[in-house]
Amino acid sequence: MPRQDRRHNQGRRRRYGSRDQARSSYDEARDRDARLRRGGHGGLPIPGLLLVLFAVLACRLVWLQVIDGPNLAAKAEQVHTGTVTVSARRGTIYDRNGNVLASSVECRTLYCNPKAVDADKRQDVANLLASQLGGDASTYMDVLSQDTTFAYLKKKADTDAATQVLSDLSSMKVDGIYSVADTKRVYPYGATGGQVLGFIGADGHGLSGLELQYDDVLSGTDGEVVMERGLDGTPVAGGAAQISEAKDGEDIIVSLDVSIQQVAEEQLTQAVGDSEAESGNVVVTDPGTGEILAAASTPLYDPTDPSTLTNEALKLASVSDSYEPGSTFKILTMAIGYDTGTINGSSTFTVPAKVKVGDDYVTDDDGRDYTMDMTPYEIMRRSSNTGAAMVGQAIGADKLASGLERCGIGSATGIDYPGEVSGLVTKREDYTGATVGSTAFGQGIAFPSIQLVRAVGAVANKGVLTTPHFLVQQGGKTVDWGEGSRAVSEEAAAAVTRDMEGVVTSGTGRNAQVKGYSVAGKTGTGEQASSEGGYSKDLFLSSFIGFANADDAKALVYVGIYGTSQHGATAAAPYFSAIMGEALADLGVKAE
Repeated sequence: MPRQDRRHNQGRRRRYGSRDQARSSYDEARDRDARLRRGGHGGLPIPGLLLVLFAVLACRLVWLQVIDGPNLAAKAEQVHTGTVTVSARRGTIYDRNGNVLASSVECRTLYCNPKAVDADKRQDVANLLASQLGGDASTYMDVLSQDTTFAYLKKKADTDAATQVLSDLSSMKVDGIYSVADTKRVYPYGATGGQVLGFIGADGHGLSGLELQYDDVLSGTDGEVVMERGLDGTPVAGGAAQISEAKDGEDIIVSLDVSIQQVAEEQLTQAVGDSEAESGNVVVTDPGTGEILAAASTPLYDPTDPSTLTNEALKLASVSDSYEPGSTFKILTMAIGYDTGTINGSSTFTVPAKVKVGDDYVTDDDGRDYTMDMTPYEIMRRSSNTGAAMVGQAIGADKLASGLERCGIGSATGIDYPGEVSGLVTKREDYTGATVGSTAFGQGIAFPSIQLVRAVGAVANKGVLTTPHFLVQQGGKTVDWGEGSRAVSEEAAAAVTRDMEGVVTSGTGRNAQVKGYSVAGKTGTGEQASSEGGYSKDLFLSSFIGFANADDAKALVYVGIYGTSQHGATAAAPYFSAIMGEALADLGVKAE
């Protein structure tokens, strides 16, 4: 080969490599072209790749718009809006004479955007808030230092105080603190009736007493203001706002008489102190209607004083606690005896000094050690345990159990107050040899005193039970509590009423007399169970229950003093007299 041709071929080899290299390059180029024609990326055609991408995008859109959309929208809304609750005006509670017992007044709730409050001025702001609104400056400082755009500073502040605070802050050129209209609960009579009324929580809803019982009526429906905010959380001046109007609650009228209630609480407090008792309770009713004119138990609750807020103070013992009634129960034993025809006014029992009841012997508190003949009147006047036990045994288990059931003993009364219990009353099928005799004088049986009030109220109401209640009117309409059932005949009620008058005129209840009025009543000294078993020898439930005037009762009063060494004639009867006197005068009942 000529030299020139060799040089030419060498040059070609330098440019293209060897024949094998050229062939390899050619094959690679051809493969790349083929992959490109098929779409590349692992051999997936271009249309398939597009379908996969479309599916991924579609799934993401479904997630954002359908599944996570509401959450994202809410977050976005929170960035641009702020919501403040507008409390509904809670309904007013009036007593039977139109006196305001509990009402809601206008106030202001202060809130802030901590990030908009100048950090250098926060301590001065905290000091101002503490001096004008009460509380500790350090507490306000903690709120103002929060890493948020919304926080409450003071809920339900007095309007005048809140207005002054905002004025002072404006003078200090402090931004980021605002207020909204609100309401708060006030009690014009302070502690009087506080236990019955109860209290409401921070959310404006009732937590005890009538505030709880009728919360759905009183509370209404809260509204809200949704305000537009800037990126920093500050409300936009003139910005859009959505207002959901609050719906105010309904007013109610209750049966309480604030004057009677005040005297009842004063006398109860004095009675517990004078007898060095553990506690006490009082109930005043109109036996003809079942309306409760006053009710309280110690310790009392003052809705204007948070220190009195205890579990014991928030309940009415006459509704929630069960006691052995003692001799006041003899009223029902005698009423059932008259109603069943077992006894009449001239019946005579030869009553020994002691009577066997089950495996034990019953004696009288007066220490009588001889046998004597007693009529029902005398048994009641003397409050004879042995005589009552004999009357109970004469009535018999079936009639006694049936009679107590008709009187509502052992069953809830239906009172419109939270926490009522039924008590511990032996069922007929569980009677033992001792049940009838011991029950007849109020031992071995326990129930809340509101049941006794209702049953004795039936005696005062010519034999007809009524439902003890507080609510009289709701939203301007009178509430119908229905007609009561008959506990005993009218004749039986009249007969036992005569016996009860004798208790007050010449028997154990002489301290319960009210000058100018005829009072029918009964003392009670119930033994209390001992923690060591059996009964305590030194502590009693000493009580008195009665009504006036005897032949046309307008008021019934129960006073129970628990955990005292004194008997009912001393621990309860004198205070009954004071409360009954106030009730009769306040109700306008003329003296006889």
